[in-house]
Amino acid sequence: MIHSQRSADFILFIIALAWGTSYLLTDIVLREISPFWQTGLRFLIGFIVIALLSRDKLKNPSPATKKWSLILGTLLVGIYLGATFAIKYTSLTNAAFLSCITVAFIPIFSIFYGKKVPLKTWILVAFTTLGVGLLTLNDNFSFQLGHIKGDLFALFCSASYANHLILTEKAVSDAQVNPFQVGCFQLFVCSLINFALALLFEDFSLPSQPITYMSLVFLAIACTGLPFLIQPLALSYTTPAHTAIIYTLEPLVAAFLAWGIAGEVMSGQSLMGATILIASILYMELGTARKEKNEKA
Repeated sequence: MIHSQRSADFILFIIALAWGTSYLLTDIVLREISPFWQTGLRFLIGFIVIALLSRDKLKNPSPATKKWSLILGTLLVGIYLGATFAIKYTSLTNAAFLSCITVAFIPIFSIFYGKKVPLKTWILVAFTTLGVGLLTLNDNFSFQLGHIKGDLFALFCSASYANHLILTEKAVSDAQVNPFQVGCFQLFVCSLINFALALLFEDFSLPSQPITYMSLVFLAIACTGLPFLIQPLALSYTTPAHTAIIYTLEPLVAAFLAWGIAGEVMSGQSLMGATILIASILYMELGTARKEKNEKA
């Protein structure tokens, strides 16, 4: 299926489109299924899809693989609950853009792991902060009180994902860790924790609308299970620069659907903030891609 850079880029493009639709679909599911149950079901179905398609690769995990699966799966809970509650409490547009600024948090967490961060990166973080402010504040720069809780959840999602990426890099550098198994088992850990939280804090009732079931299945398979299986193969055929550009489509698709289907409208200030965020994300991602290319040369 994937045999060239063109086909790999096309697959990544489809994944970015799927992730872009996930914000609207999550909003639909949340109308009938509460956040913990929704996230638990999504990741359990996603795990089952991966297990059925590649169960031979999941046999005999090492103790190190089990340890990192537990750690990363726990962090995954924070990522997706942040995103889910962001969708519940703020606009879809804000949730999409704020959940995608992970690259701005990585330098902050890198300091705690003893890594040096160049001045240029901090300047880009400052621009990202400016973009966040323009996107989330009113035109008179006062807080949007109706959205502030959701905006904070979206920022928590990005911060959790940054920490998850840093620790994932550390995990896969361990020779005793199987990266594929860690990636798969962390989905299962995430689902179990969400089910435990759901039993403690939420009630469950079967949805009455077919669209809820269809949206949940799409989220589990097209936005969780299949991308996990296909993405690593696609990344081996293309470049980090192409990947960075393609993945900036995610919040753009989410914003377009929020406007076209959910009826959300962005002010000129918010549009400027979103533009600054996309430009900052793209610049930092492309800078990382160039650095990786130079290190391999």
